[in-house]
Amino acid sequence: MAVPREPVLPQALPTSSSALLYGRTATRLVDDLVAGGFRPGDRLPSERVLSEHYRVSRSTLRAALTQLAEQGVITPSPARGWFLTDLTASDGGTPQPGDGRPSGHVVQGFADYAAAHGLTTRAVVLESGVRPCTVAESETLRIAPGADLFEMRRLRYLNDLIVVLEYNRLPLAICPALATTDFTTASLYATLRAAKPPQLPRLAQYTVEARQPTDEEQRLLEVDGTVPMLVATQLSFNQDGQPIELTVQVYRGDRYRFRGSITD
Repeated sequence: MAVPREPVLPQALPTSSSALLYGRTATRLVDDLVAGGFRPGDRLPSERVLSEHYRVSRSTLRAALTQLAEQGVITPSPARGWFLTDLTASDGGTPQPGDGRPSGHVVQGFADYAAAHGLTTRAVVLESGVRPCTVAESETLRIAPGADLFEMRRLRYLNDLIVVLEYNRLPLAICPALATTDFTTASLYATLRAAKPPQLPRLAQYTVEARQPTDEEQRLLEVDGTVPMLVATQLSFNQDGQPIELTVQVYRGDRYRFRGSITD
């Protein structure tokens, strides 16, 4: 029987202000487990030890662990911590849109995509708050009419270029931290993954249509009338099949391309 041990790890990652450390932390952790000779069934160091070693917050560390759990690399054990399952399950990193690799049924967010491609993100929050959901929203999200709903409108940037105007609606009960998180820099999906219990976006119903911008969209997205908009509506479901996010994204057509894979 393997004796649980602390691994010999390389120097910690420096703290970075760029978007989404948790993806990089997850990648580094896998590399360190390989270098440390860990085997399936071995217990990982505690979350406190790992967060101090990588110099990241506990919420960032937990999001990284959750990502690896989604990929089948590690598995949690109540009151005992995290255990290694299969280092080969990570398959060299997070799958990217259009690269032909299976996603493991994980929905990738805007910030996830940016971090994987080395892009910086920021956002301007136009409005956010909590209100009672409408009857239509309650039917879509499968919650009671009048239940607390978190809503937010943001302008989102990649490398300081405006890309999308986004309108999010989520049941507050799944993640109360939504109401107090600063989403000018925080990732919505990272916040969901750090919830207790974690909310893991696994599946999304996604529709896209092209149209001309409204006057407000022209102003906010800084476009003239010749640039069409690509409008995406996404309903995301968690690991239990519960709808957790209803989002409408209005993309500048000259800065967005939709790619998808069709399987039988």
